Amino acid sequence: MCRLPIDLERFDSFKNTDLRSLEVISPTHLRLVLAVQDAARDYDWITVALDFTEVTDARLLEQSKLQFINMSDGASLLHVDKEFAFGIGACYNIQAIKNSTLYIISKDLKYKEGQF
Repeated sequence: MCRLPIDLERFDSFKNTDLRSLEVISPTHLRLVLAVQDAARDYDWITVALDFTEVTDARLLEQSKLQFINMSDGASLLHVDKEFAFGIGACYNIQAIKNSTLYIISKDLKYKEGQF
């Protein structure tokens, strides 16, 4: 596995975050925005935008349902076989991610921090 472009420990694996939005920019480009607590900033709230490009597989939800997803277990982000896999909950492999409520698998991932 390769080092991920985002430090999950810093954001406590996205536990108890709010899913703000999921934008379909194109069939192969998705942007997920979360409100998270940042350990590097004394647990102040910030937004994190995850930009998935070259998406190869996904299970998405309507925007209106994002607020109802239970994020108490956080989310998982894996880098396996040159792909990034994001899924809701504690997932330790690709199959578990594909069983989650919402998942995205892509060849590239970038993230951007913003104000709460």
